[in-house]
Amino acid sequence: MSDNPPKTNRANNGGEERLRIYFLPNLMTAGNLLCGFLALWYIVKVTPPVGTEIPFDAETIMPALWLILGAFVFDGLDGRIARLIGKESPFGLQFDSLADIISFGAAPAFLMQRVILHEFERLGLVVASVYLLCGALRLARYNCLASMPNSGGNKEFLGFPIPASAALVASLTIFFIWLEGKEMTDTVWRWVLLSVLVFLSVMMVSEVKYPAFKTLDFRARRPFTKFVVFVTGIACLVVLWEYIVPVVLPIIFTAYLVYGFIRPKLSRKLRREIEEEEFDEI
Repeated sequence: MSDNPPKTNRANNGGEERLRIYFLPNLMTAGNLLCGFLALWYIVKVTPPVGTEIPFDAETIMPALWLILGAFVFDGLDGRIARLIGKESPFGLQFDSLADIISFGAAPAFLMQRVILHEFERLGLVVASVYLLCGALRLARYNCLASMPNSGGNKEFLGFPIPASAALVASLTIFFIWLEGKEMTDTVWRWVLLSVLVFLSVMMVSEVKYPAFKTLDFRARRPFTKFVVFVTGIACLVVLWEYIVPVVLPIIFTAYLVYGFIRPKLSRKLRREIEEEEFDEI
């Protein structure tokens, strides 16, 4: 009796083992990856070689920061679209993690070491390297947990998610540049970012659980009211972009970071309303 018939039968009975690659979700993941690559390109392009006396203008790194945030948006879209159209796949999971390590691991770490922490010399290099390593470990752990049945991966994350970590680093840097101007790298905020990077490295591999917000239902009991609020918010964002975004984004991502610590102390009902609220349509 041959050892291979089961594999052949699977291939002949509908191709159950065939690799499935879905276009739209993976297109969003590709956008994530390209944003990360372009962020790295900007970092190399606009910063002088380490050790030179060429003055650095912090605002020239803004495109790289916005590209990291753009990668965060694409990362949120790929999973949402995959679940919406019912096209989740193991390929998408692996592709997403490969893109994440570039956009949310390598790009923020290189940005911090090259632009903000290079004056700390070896300390800055060590901190950036540890951040990248912890990000990779967090992604590897997530992939392993996601492959396990009943792991709860659709409802919560174990450790602070690396996309949120990178978005927090980028948004805080934007805030400090907005606050201090072009010479941000010569201020005390360098120490703040150094501490934040160390803390986020620990949080990514920690046992603290964070809601995934993958089960949120955007249908509302009062759709007209929700629509008015949404449109008003978008209008304010467009008109006051340069003032709202540098302040609001760091607050949002910092609140998510802190929420992981206060989450266990909340009642189950309140936690469900925040994380899994579902509304009935009229």
